[in-house]
Amino acid sequence: MSQSVYIQPITMVTGPQAVEGDAIRLAGGMAYAREFAVIVREGGAVVSRRIATKASMAEALAALPGELGADGEMQWSNLQMAHPPMELGGRTIRLDQPQVMGILNVTPDSFSDGGEFMDDPDAMKAHAAAMHEAGAAIIDIGGESTRPGAKAVWEGEEAKRVVPAIEHCVAMGAAVSVDTRRPAVMEAALEAGAHVINDVSALRYDPRSLGFAAASGKPVILMHAPGTGEDLHADPDYSAVAFDVFDFLKQARDRAVGAGIAAERIVLDPGIGFGKSLSDNLTILNHLPMYHALGCPLLLGVSRKRMIGALSNEVPAHKRVGGSLTLAQLGMDAGVQLLRVHDVFETVQARNVWRGLRDAALTDFSGLEP
Repeated sequence: MSQSVYIQPITMVTGPQAVEGDAIRLAGGMAYAREFAVIVREGGAVVSRRIATKASMAEALAALPGELGADGEMQWSNLQMAHPPMELGGRTIRLDQPQVMGILNVTPDSFSDGGEFMDDPDAMKAHAAAMHEAGAAIIDIGGESTRPGAKAVWEGEEAKRVVPAIEHCVAMGAAVSVDTRRPAVMEAALEAGAHVINDVSALRYDPRSLGFAAASGKPVILMHAPGTGEDLHADPDYSAVAFDVFDFLKQARDRAVGAGIAAERIVLDPGIGFGKSLSDNLTILNHLPMYHALGCPLLLGVSRKRMIGALSNEVPAHKRVGGSLTLAQLGMDAGVQLLRVHDVFETVQARNVWRGLRDAALTDFSGLEP
């Protein structure tokens, strides 16, 4: 059986000065990691685990068997990689701090808004403007619900839903991503001015999607989901979900690069809530920093999702803001670059306070010897 290596950050610190420099800046952001578990799996089972810091990582990597050493070296380099800004039309989205992506669903069966923004164009425009003004770096527009049990949508109908919303958001100066898994919709969206392709199937749903995305030259967001057909939630089978999702995203990244998509144009999303139990979701969230070892910016989409209701007396979606903000902060602490959310104003405020705390920690040398 082949072996796989994973470098999991397990201890975060306020800044490198807190540990005499024995820490790394995670993915070029504002989170710092000190201790790491260097884990080797074989056949789905962990066969070795070693704890290392920046000071001892070279020794830990040298001890890896065979060709795992090269993979470990790459992951260690990726964990420290500073990602360049995303240039989306006339907007520059910096990835050295968390950015907020606002959700705009133009569907009749969204779990969060029940079709409000599809049936009322004025409401859609007002909501898009409010998110833009509140500080959304990107507005993510989708015309198909991907919640469990949702009906599939004909691509012509999906394009009809998203194109007017995209045109409006682009006209008001917003950076826009299109949330779709159909190449015809991708094409219509990009013609309408969209800047990013966000595919919840990781460009696997339609065999034409990969080639189209590569030819477009646009950034792509690749998400983990176990299903390969209409039902993205189907057939989950995990030996250890956090590592299995890592393996999937690694393969999705390599497949995209092999098709001609530049690595710097790929964003990865662990797919919280897609074919995963509550326990699975919590495990992935607790492993978030590890996914930086894949060398791509990360997107976290957990806003108002059912797991929050499951942990809070099954409150309805519109009452899950507190839980959404808790998970957004978890993502920020883990160095996640993009937070996909419904409640933009609240999340941007939380991000700004978080940023103030990080700035203060990084400039605090009061506890050090002269």
